[in-house]
This record gives sequence, C-alpha cells and structure tokens, in this order.
Amino acid sequence: MVKLRAKCIVAGDPAVGKSALAQVFRSESAHFPKNYTLTTGVEVFVKSVSIPDTNDSVELFLLDSSGKEIFYDMVAKQWENSGALCLVYDITNEVSFNSCSKWLERARAQAPGGQLPAVLVGNKTDLAARRTVEYKEAEEWAASQGLEYFETSAKEMENYETPFHSLARAFHRMYEERVELVKSLV
Repeated sequence: MVKLRAKCIVAGDPAVGKSALAQVFRSESAHFPKNYTLTTGVEVFVKSVSIPDTNDSVELFLLDSSGKEIFYDMVAKQWENSGALCLVYDITNEVSFNSCSKWLERARAQAPGGQLPAVLVGNKTDLAARRTVEYKEAEEWAASQGLEYFETSAKEMENYETPFHSLARAFHRMYEERVELVKSLV
C-alpha cells in the first residue's frame, strides 16, 4: 500500500468557481458555499483519493489560487514543485477560457521538468443557456495541450469529483513509471 501526496494547483481567472469546486470536492458534496469572498493568495484543501484496482491512495493538497493578477507573485511561490493542475474556466465567460493558456504556461513553468498531469474543467454547466464556450472547442483545445477535459457544476454538484480523481490516477501513474525506471536501472 502506497500513500502519495500531490500538490494540486487549482487555477483560473477570478469568479470561475475554483473555490466552490475545491470545497464541494473536499466535502464530498456536503457543502456548497453560498457566500463568496475573493481568494487572496492561496487556500489549501486536503482530500485523499483511493486509486482503483490498487490499495494505494493519493492525498491531494488542493491549492485554490487567486485568479487576480495582483496576487500572482505570491501565488507563484506556492506553485513551486506542484504535482498536478486543475485548470478551471467558466463556460459562460469566453475571456476566462482564453486565459487558460496563460495559466497553463505559468503552472508548467513551476513544475519539476515541466511534467504536470493536468485537466481542463469547464465549470457552471448549470448556466448552459448562457454558454459562450462550446464543449467541442474546449475539448479540442484541451487535447492539443495534452489535457483531459471535463465539464462540471459545482453549484449543482454534478461531476465535481471526476477531474480530481483523474488527476490522482495520473499522478499515481507517473509515480509508478518512475519506480519502474529506477528498478530497471538497478
């Protein structure tokens, strides 16, 4: 049985639902925050994820990061040596989608060797009638960047756990590949 720990950046523009998504995941949908305060810096949430077909688990340290540029220098320090990235945008806000390139580049710059399991999450599917970013467009962009794509509604607590479970499995897979590499060198 292996218990791994991964620092997981939750990044994206302000007001895309990063904090709500992280809080709903941590509480297993028991808590959707009704009142919001601007994240100034980084809030940390911890949640353990069991890896299917193993006795292993990955403890995700979710770094819910401010999306405000004014806080980026402070946030960047916290991102050093991260192990995973959950990149979030609002499906009703095209600007937040277009900013994903910037956030992805910043996160990869902080990762050891640029290797960073990552997912793109289109949040706020409960507002689908106001959608400005089409599913196919986001899915294609994610694939072009080597990311898995998911859509969620933190508010309706739909599909909120899937991106994080995917990241935990990817981090675990990276760990196993490194162990096999070390074994092959011995």
